[in-house]
Amino acid sequence: MTTPAPALYLAFLRGVMPSGKNAVNMAALRQALDEEGLGPVRTWIQSGNVLLHSALDASATAARVRQCIRQRLGPDLPVIVKTPEQVNAVLLGNPFTGSGHDLSRVFFSLSQHPPPPARAAALMAQDFGDEKLHIGPYAAYLYLPGSAARSRLGNHFLEKHLHLEMTTRNANTLGKMLALAACAH
Repeated sequence: MTTPAPALYLAFLRGVMPSGKNAVNMAALRQALDEEGLGPVRTWIQSGNVLLHSALDASATAARVRQCIRQRLGPDLPVIVKTPEQVNAVLLGNPFTGSGHDLSRVFFSLSQHPPPPARAAALMAQDFGDEKLHIGPYAAYLYLPGSAARSRLGNHFLEKHLHLEMTTRNANTLGKMLALAACAH
């Protein structure tokens, strides 16, 4: 029986901070994940964007990364793992394109599993004023024309209503991670 070749994955950690209880040094993270057999590992910026390789599926890889961080580095952080193809599909699925939408004000809240359809529909039926929400299979799309920090549509709100762990990135970050993945092939 042959072992499957490791797949290339993009992992997104939620809640990484430069200091405090959720501080994760990216060099230490790369080393820990390499030692865990998930290498070669690359990171981009200091907010928990990781390119890694795993013979496990995405959900099992997310659990393994989370356990590795907790055991070796301390914080217990939700981890969302996607294939480059899934991240590309999330970007292509952005409903907030064209006139009237500034791409720099669109945010992508990623989840490991699809949201329950009834919960997603109930949330999308709500009126958020100038802010807009669309929920797809593996991402909630947020159009926030004002301050994201003051938005009602944050991770906590989405997680509470969808019963999922999520982490949010912008198009630039997702695009950069796809570029790193393209260089890794």
